[in-house]
Amino acid sequence: MAGPSTAERGERQQESSGPPPARGPGRRRLRAIAALAALLVLLGAGSVWVLYGSTWLRVEHVSVSGTRVLTPAEVRRAAAVPVGKPMISADMDAIEARLRQKLPRIDTVEVVRSWPHGISLKVIERTPVLLIRKGADFVEVDDDGVRFATVAQAPNGVPMLRLSASRTGPGAASFRRFGTDRLVREAVRVAGDLPAAVAKAARNVHVRTYDDITLELAGGRTVEWGSGEQGRAKARALTALMKASPSARHFDVSVPTAPASSGS
Repeated sequence: MAGPSTAERGERQQESSGPPPARGPGRRRLRAIAALAALLVLLGAGSVWVLYGSTWLRVEHVSVSGTRVLTPAEVRRAAAVPVGKPMISADMDAIEARLRQKLPRIDTVEVVRSWPHGISLKVIERTPVLLIRKGADFVEVDDDGVRFATVAQAPNGVPMLRLSASRTGPGAASFRRFGTDRLVREAVRVAGDLPAAVAKAARNVHVRTYDDITLELAGGRTVEWGSGEQGRAKARALTALMKASPSARHFDVSVPTAPASSGS
C-alpha cells in the first residue's frame, strides 16, 4: 500500500506546528474563584468566632427604662438576661416572655440589643383605672379589664368598684342576663372612659345594673352615667357640664345629648 504523498505530509506538519489552544485565561479564572471561596470561608469562620467565641461582643450590662411602680432591679431579675454570654445568642423573645409571665404589671416591653455589650429593656406598665376589694387588699384593673396586681394599699386617684347588683328585686333581670363578670367589665369600661380630672376625683364606681352605673366623686358629688355605652360622648358632656355648673352636686349624662345638673 502506498504511503501518504509529499503534499499530505506537508499539510500535517503545518497543522501540528500551529499554536496550542489558549488555556491560560481559564486556569486563571479557576484560581481566582478558588481564592475567593477560600476568602469567604475564612471571613465566615472569623465572623462566627467574633460573634460566639471572642470576648468582644458579650452581654455586660442590662439597662431598664420606663418603670413607675416596678424597680429596675425587679425587671432585671425577671428578665434573667444571660450576662457574660455572647450578645448574638441572647433570645429576645424568651426574655420578653419571662417578663410578661413574671411581672403582669408590664403592659408592653421592648427588648433591644445595644451593641456591643448591652441589652435594653424598655417597659410600659399597666395603669389601674379601677380597684376591686379583695379582703384587706386591693386588686388593680387596667382599662382592658386585666387584673394585674394585688396591693395592700389603694393607690391614690383610682376609684373603687361597688357592685350592688342583686339576684332579687329590680336588678334581678339585669344580673341574670349579664352576670357579675360582665357588670365588672362595664364598670372598667366606664372608669377607662372618664375624663382625667374626673378620674382623679372619683372615689367609687357604683354598679347596680347594666344600665345603672353611678360615679361617686370627692366632696359628695355624684354622676349618673347609665350604661357603659357612648362613653366618650358622656365624658365630653360631663366635662362641659362641670365647666358650666362648677358648684353643682349632681350630674346626669346617662343621655349624653341631654345632660343635666342639679344642686349647689
